[in-house]
Amino acid sequence: MEGEKKSSAVSDVGAWAMNVISSVGIIMANKQLMSSGGYAFSFATTLTGFHFAVTALVGMISNATGLSAAKHVPFWELLWFSIVANMSIAGMNFSLMLNSVGFYQISKLSMIPVVCVMEWILHSKKYTNEVKMSVVVVVIGVGVCTVTDVKVNAKGFICACIAVLSTSFQQISIGSLQKKYSIGSFELLSRTAPIQAGSLLVLGPIIDYYLSGKLILDYQFGSGAILFILLSCSLAVFCNVSQYLCIGRFSAVSFQVLGHMKTVCVLTLGWLLFDSELTFKNIMGMVVAVVGMIIYSWAVEAEKQGNSKIIPHAKHSLTEEEFRLLKEGMEITVLKDAELGESKA
Repeated sequence: MEGEKKSSAVSDVGAWAMNVISSVGIIMANKQLMSSGGYAFSFATTLTGFHFAVTALVGMISNATGLSAAKHVPFWELLWFSIVANMSIAGMNFSLMLNSVGFYQISKLSMIPVVCVMEWILHSKKYTNEVKMSVVVVVIGVGVCTVTDVKVNAKGFICACIAVLSTSFQQISIGSLQKKYSIGSFELLSRTAPIQAGSLLVLGPIIDYYLSGKLILDYQFGSGAILFILLSCSLAVFCNVSQYLCIGRFSAVSFQVLGHMKTVCVLTLGWLLFDSELTFKNIMGMVVAVVGMIIYSWAVEAEKQGNSKIIPHAKHSLTEEEFRLLKEGMEITVLKDAELGESKA
């Protein structure tokens, strides 16, 4: 039993680490690929289509070689999930274009309370006061170190709302679909990735043209740009798989808290690798955010231990259904014994 717990803990840490490393890595690769000082590849939505195309290809190879099994999920559920996921991607890109960076960061911070409310409405999930307090500390810390100017307009506000709601619903749906159809994280991803890849590769260039005013067909693909696109796509496979792994193992709220840990890592690496400015305000915000994450981990662990203490006590008495089944089993045994006695006689 202890061995299983240790194995589960190692797997959990591995999923967290994979997500943090791959997410921070892909942000750094995309920064070099998309920045004007790098390769100026300003087609974010199409790039996401490339990401899902490579992920879908890896999933197909895995299924063909027997490394993973293709489980059945109704097509309409996969299609609905893919639409919501693509709305999340497009909404985030439009929100960043139409709003200031400060309001964009605030909209991302609002996802934790939105996910909490949606899980409460959809799954009647309740949170302890300690978890609520830690989430508030994390949001304040990340807000202090990322939010600067805050400007908003009607179109940008609508896009931000769509992005926040669709992203929150998508992340909750990942866990729900895995439980509903008893499907693994990679198996689910391999089913949704082809639909997302196809739709984003068709609609992506149109959305990117609207956002940047540039056509991807006019872009000059040099060897350096192709190398970083391949690197970005490779990291995206690990990023996508680990996202599904984390949400399947933990919850959408925990995944959001993890996301803010990645924000702290990105700010730190930006300062180390790209000479980004790191002010006292940034440092204090990161410290507060990390403290909030530590409190959150403690609160979740305390909640788990509290639940594990309650469950054994609940099973000391038989339920009415269990008593009925036990009684029926005894009656069947008595009848069989009587029949056996008669046959012997």
